[in-house]
Amino acid sequence: MSEEGIRLAKRVAEVAGCSRAEAERYIAGGWVSVDGALAEDPATRVTPAQTVALLPGATPVEPEPVTILLHKPAGVEQDALLAAIGADTQVLDNGFGKPFLRRHLFKLALATPLETMASGLVVFSQDWRVMRKLVEDAPRNEYEYVAEVEGQIADGGLDKLGRMFRASWQSEARLRIAGKNIQRGQIERLCGDVGLKVTALRRLRIGRISMGSLPPGGWRYLRDVERF
Repeated sequence: MSEEGIRLAKRVAEVAGCSRAEAERYIAGGWVSVDGALAEDPATRVTPAQTVALLPGATPVEPEPVTILLHKPAGVEQDALLAAIGADTQVLDNGFGKPFLRRHLFKLALATPLETMASGLVVFSQDWRVMRKLVEDAPRNEYEYVAEVEGQIADGGLDKLGRMFRASWQSEARLRIAGKNIQRGQIERLCGDVGLKVTALRRLRIGRISMGSLPPGGWRYLRDVERF
């Protein structure tokens, strides 16, 4: 970009008639576009010929920490999941939703790990309150899974599984499982104890939040009204 330009924050302050500090908060919140494209860096230089505008609903407030719900595909390592979070994989609500910002990846922590072989709902968050709920209070949270299994279940096997969590057959080869404080590897181990081999595992729900219609690799932001 031309060196003749001025800092974006200064231009926003002129456009919005606000202080430089407020202008930087507009930019940090994802409320500023340059020639129709979202701009996130206050130090970006813009020329007089470029169009700088505030998006509808813009407010100069410090952005709130975000929580992200992601449908982890089976076989993907935990360390690779952050790379799946971007504007191209975001699932919007009927075309609307909070825009993806690069700052939302800063200090984003995985709160609910899954086995590599498993798929389903995982949660990332920047919010200490969400992390405390999902990590420190994990034994109180209920999880729901669907397990694809093969083999012949032992006599009384379903009752044995029921001592650890709620289990019911959805079909001859599919178990629906729900319970609190389910640990990684626990479902496969307990199913193995009753003669079943887990061939696929998918987490559907964490607390009151379900994966819904998120496609594999897709993600969305936790809405302000949603609670685990």
